Amino acid sequence: MVPKLWTDTIEGHRREVRHAILETTAALAAEHGVLSVTMSQIAEGAGIGRATLYKYFPDVESILFAWHEAKITGHLEQLAALRDRDGDATSRLAAVLEAYALITHQSDASAHPELEAVLHPSRLVTHAHHQLRAMISELVAEGATAGAVRDDVTPGELAGYCLHALAGASALPSKAAVRRLVKVTLAGLRPPVPEQG
Repeated sequence: MVPKLWTDTIEGHRREVRHAILETTAALAAEHGVLSVTMSQIAEGAGIGRATLYKYFPDVESILFAWHEAKITGHLEQLAALRDRDGDATSRLAAVLEAYALITHQSDASAHPELEAVLHPSRLVTHAHHQLRAMISELVAEGATAGAVRDDVTPGELAGYCLHALAGASALPSKAAVRRLVKVTLAGLRPPVPEQG
């Protein structure tokens, strides 16, 4: 039987090599274009042999998909942590929306359209979008129950409104502008003021 320490060391090494492969490939693709990246360049950039690289991935496209999956998973975990922290629903909703808008701003697709074209038609993105929409709907429903969010529109529709509004963050010039967009979006979620008379 292989000692646990040895097994942990091997697994840790594999994780490090995989991480190096993913980050090197993403950097090369962003710098030179997806179609220009070769397995030889990736192996050299990651500091491993080509034979080792092929033990992990069969081609450049599979590496890019794995990199994208890791990024999406990390973003969803970050947003879920904000949703699950202590505090009232509206403050947690604001935190989730701001984090999502900043992620959208930082990962501006127009900066690397070739990379975007390869990665985005995936089921992974659709699944992540459904998870995010459900997360926001849940917080909106909780806020509506507490009277802090409007209840004359369904939580699902309001979640869609938030996601569409915050998609505009990718084109904004600064983080300050992103935060202003989040404030405007949140203002649209407040309960309507009762009409006088």
